[in-house]
Amino acid sequence: MLSLWSATSDIPSFDALQGDTKTDVLIIGGGLAGILCAFELKSRGIDCLLVEADKICSGITKNTTAKITSQHGFIYDKITKKFGVENAQKYLQANENAVKKYAKLCKNIDCDFYEKDNIVYCVDNYKKVEKELIALQNIGYKTQIEYKLPVPIGIAGAIRFKNQAQFNPLKFVAHIVKDLNIYENTKVIEIRNNVAITNRGNIKAEAFIVATHFPFMNKHGAYFVKMYQHRSYVIAIDRNNNLDGMYVDEAKTGMSFRNAGDLLLIGGGDHRTGKQGGSYNELRRFAKTYYPENHEKYHWATQDCMTLDSIAYIGEYSKNTPNIYVATGFNKWGMTTSMVASEVLSDIIIGKKNDYADLFSPQRSMLTPQLPLNIGESVLGLVAPSTKRCPHLGCALKWNSAERTWDCPCHGSRFSEKGELIDNPATDDLK
Repeated sequence: MLSLWSATSDIPSFDALQGDTKTDVLIIGGGLAGILCAFELKSRGIDCLLVEADKICSGITKNTTAKITSQHGFIYDKITKKFGVENAQKYLQANENAVKKYAKLCKNIDCDFYEKDNIVYCVDNYKKVEKELIALQNIGYKTQIEYKLPVPIGIAGAIRFKNQAQFNPLKFVAHIVKDLNIYENTKVIEIRNNVAITNRGNIKAEAFIVATHFPFMNKHGAYFVKMYQHRSYVIAIDRNNNLDGMYVDEAKTGMSFRNAGDLLLIGGGDHRTGKQGGSYNELRRFAKTYYPENHEKYHWATQDCMTLDSIAYIGEYSKNTPNIYVATGFNKWGMTTSMVASEVLSDIIIGKKNDYADLFSPQRSMLTPQLPLNIGESVLGLVAPSTKRCPHLGCALKWNSAERTWDCPCHGSRFSEKGELIDNPATDDLK
């Protein structure tokens, strides 16, 4: 099950760490967020090192739909209501800056980067569209409601963000990692007294960035109740029709569309990890109904960390862990948010004030309607009978027949049929 990006990219390999070493900043996790942090810190003259437990981009990054946009569903109405107009403006500015930085970097990189409009649609509730439009007008973003899509879905309305982008993330990564200090197959077991203990040696550092998708230190930060994980699926069919844009349903379980060369990528089938959902069957039924002459060329799935309030956690890992920082909870928008994280964390580490740090702070209030739902799922997972238990916190695992994996409905860890770890926060195979 190779993604289109994996099948068409050649990522360089790096040696494993051999013995002890030291650096100013250690970045843990070799997905796009960690790599961009390393790239940004190096560009600022900061000595940094990145370690990855497996191969770089072997986790979530290779399975994205690779949309670069500041339009993250109908989020601006949500942010305005919870955090105010000023913070909604900051969220827009931070992400628009990220989109522009990608455009600047990709001018000299062959990574299938194309400027495209992004369109978020709603199938059944015009009021949602209207509220989002009003929120955008209040923060100074000019757009309007549209009523038709170039895909076979009826909608109540849609909102367009112009001058967004799409690319091949692995081709992009293959270029920017060339001069970075990276060790693969180097697993961090714990951080103690400014030293990261790995399976290959110890690394002393002044600061640490945890960019492991789901944070691996369970006793700090309460991320196991601040987030849950969500799976979604993609098929690529050989259709030449150019959509001239990227299209995303505002609903978590809706569908998305974008072109990649001569292919049409259809995303959807979403569900909370460990629960039932449409998976590939939903997408294949849709393609068979509306594109019966076309053939599936690729299919893949991904997993996203969903936060309590739809805003990523970027900043201090916890109040009890000085000099340890985190980037997680990207809510399906990892491409843009990874770039935001690299800017915010680099500023924090060098002691520079960042205008967006408070908005993304992991220490913000946890009091949201999602919190008791997350706690409830954890309790149910702990008491549910099962012979397969997750080594993370002991929840009952569920069989995922679509992907033939054992999945944890509490926190999203996943394992192969043989018990091999696929996705964290678990750090060990099944026993």
